[in-house]
Amino acid sequence: MPTQKRAFLLLPFGVALFFHTRRAERSHGPLETRTNMDDSLNFDTLAVRSGTARSDFNEHSEAIFLTSSFVFASAADAAEKFKNSEDNYTYSRFTNPTVTMFQDRLAALEGGEACMATASGMAAIMSVVMCALQAGDHLVSSQALFGSTLGMFSQIFTKFGITTTFVDPTDLDAWKNAVRSETKMFFLETPSNPLTEVSDIEAISKIAKAANALFVVDNCFCSPALQQPLKLGADVVMHSATKFLDGQGRVLGGALVGSKQFIMEKVFPFVRSAGPTLSAFNAWVLLKGMETLSLRVEKQSANALEIARWLETHPAVNRVFYPGLESHPQHALAMRQQKAGGAILSFELKGDTPEQMRANAWRVIDSTKICSITGNLGDTRTTITHPATTTHGRVTPEARAAAGISEGLIRLAVGLENAADIRGDLERGLAG
Repeated sequence: MPTQKRAFLLLPFGVALFFHTRRAERSHGPLETRTNMDDSLNFDTLAVRSGTARSDFNEHSEAIFLTSSFVFASAADAAEKFKNSEDNYTYSRFTNPTVTMFQDRLAALEGGEACMATASGMAAIMSVVMCALQAGDHLVSSQALFGSTLGMFSQIFTKFGITTTFVDPTDLDAWKNAVRSETKMFFLETPSNPLTEVSDIEAISKIAKAANALFVVDNCFCSPALQQPLKLGADVVMHSATKFLDGQGRVLGGALVGSKQFIMEKVFPFVRSAGPTLSAFNAWVLLKGMETLSLRVEKQSANALEIARWLETHPAVNRVFYPGLESHPQHALAMRQQKAGGAILSFELKGDTPEQMRANAWRVIDSTKICSITGNLGDTRTTITHPATTTHGRVTPEARAAAGISEGLIRLAVGLENAADIRGDLERGLAG
């Protein structure tokens, strides 16, 4: 071993670390992306390799940079990096290497130019609306939305002078007729939560463009493994990364994917100042989750289709909502813009009154021993919930009725368990 290296190893650990740290400070800058990806690579390769960047240590797995701030070689160096903070690491509220890797990977999977990560899916929705709209602007949205999204549009944004018109997500004329001179954004969730209504992204994008409105699509239910809205005409894709991108119910996260101009000129300044930031640890967990995204969603979709077909023939079930079924009203459209039906299905139980329907639904839910009773979805473990009293419990009864969410409705987010075992778990309560 050369004398110089041997002497370095003989130094006390703290002294050796000091010398290495000083060297790192002098060379500080954005991590170098060593695995440069191009558009010709397949989705599964991008899910594992894109966005990966390595430090001086040349680590194989992505590193977690659990630091609130970064140090600089000099005052001049600090001034220069803060002046161009979007291209340098200065403070983890808006620039962090692990978060950058997550953003780059998700942008690659969605086919977008840039991505901005947030602390949750709702933080992503808040960010895109607050940075793109102002008092007096009008938003056209699907009425079939996650309960918290409905609440955000109908209660929170109205305080800032932003109004919303809710429309049937499958009625193209309704989207056209809702447009006003002050309309600046369209918002769509497809498939919808919880009835899996599928909207024609390409057709709605043309209406939005004619209105000169930004078109935002919530891609949570499908993930980029099944659907890529940007390729169908959307301007921005929104994610609750908490769901399928993580896939194991571990952490919260959100993201917006779109053009570099919109993300960096509109969203980045808002996130920098307002701080709805994704943590480095959560970004690292999400990076690991995305590596298996395609495998998980493929298997979960196959399980969901098998269970949906079984439920459709069950005498206790009134109706099944699943895009993969031929009976679904938008089945043909779903098979055109999605690679599979997805992992989420809902089914409505029979009953003579709303009270009886709720009792039947709760009996099925409470009888399960495998399924997890929780409002989350996209997990490797099958989850089950009663939307009318959980995810959409704060929505008015009138709005629930308009959206078709009855007291007998159950939402099932199918996991990776054996499909026969999930059927048996449901049968216990369905048999009554």
